[in-house]
Amino acid sequence: MNGAILQVGDLKQRQNFVPLPYRCVSFQPYNGAMDAAVIGRYLLDREVYRRTDIIILHNAQQQYAVAAVQRASSETLFSAVEKVEILALPEDCVFITDPNTDPGNRSALAKIASKHHVSKDQTAIVVGAFDHVNIIHHPDPLLLRVVEVVPPEPPKLYHMVEQVLGYADLPPILLELETIDLRDLADTVSPEAYLVPCRSGGLADLGAPVYFLDERPQQRQNWTLLGCERSLQFHRHYYGDEPPRVEMCPRKLLKPNGKTTILKCCLLEYDIEQQDNIMTVPWGTDLKLLEKALRQLSNEGASHG
Repeated sequence: MNGAILQVGDLKQRQNFVPLPYRCVSFQPYNGAMDAAVIGRYLLDREVYRRTDIIILHNAQQQYAVAAVQRASSETLFSAVEKVEILALPEDCVFITDPNTDPGNRSALAKIASKHHVSKDQTAIVVGAFDHVNIIHHPDPLLLRVVEVVPPEPPKLYHMVEQVLGYADLPPILLELETIDLRDLADTVSPEAYLVPCRSGGLADLGAPVYFLDERPQQRQNWTLLGCERSLQFHRHYYGDEPPRVEMCPRKLLKPNGKTTILKCCLLEYDIEQQDNIMTVPWGTDLKLLEKALRQLSNEGASHG
């Protein structure tokens, strides 16, 4: 909102409304009836600080109500209230305390709201890190399936997406991890030896000798390659042939289920690629490229505050 006067009247039905910066949220004691008309009159009779847009009222009975206020001015230190919109009364408020939740992060608020089973018709009031307070009104975050191979664990792509959601200004996104276990794939064959893409994958013990393609073993063994098309290309270049292979590419092994999905593929190197609601990023993606992918998937500005 950045100091602009909030135009109330259209917020009650909005999904994923998170007031930011959350300094515009005021948490105030209240002794009157938790009734929309009464609260409206009460707030219209008050002045508010020039940055206040959202007021959370609470009483001794641990009841809560949330209202948006439209100020007459942002120039004076305090301003009269011109208009009030009641966003939620006690029956629709869920009060949550979680010191590990960043009240300035939409996805963090959506995650804690989901953990406490807040429905998309309710409002979560969250006392988060540093005892700061914010709301997520009618939470309905994008559910994003992250498809990734393990080991290593936790999967790198999942960890990187969490990092981006921790700092990027994005609509609320909830993550659902779906793993492809390379050890299970290896168990589908019984070769004399395995060739895997790299040592960093944590695949040193598969029940047979393990060689690492990125080390370019000098002696060609009677191995089965646990790898993707790019690994096969490397093998052709190194040894001039194609070994038996077990596919490990998430893009090839994906089972579409209608969920918005992000995964990675070695055949992409410098950009992202989207087909319907499936986003593919390079295997060696960075945070900047991931943020671009998440922004594209979430249709920036679709339904967030």
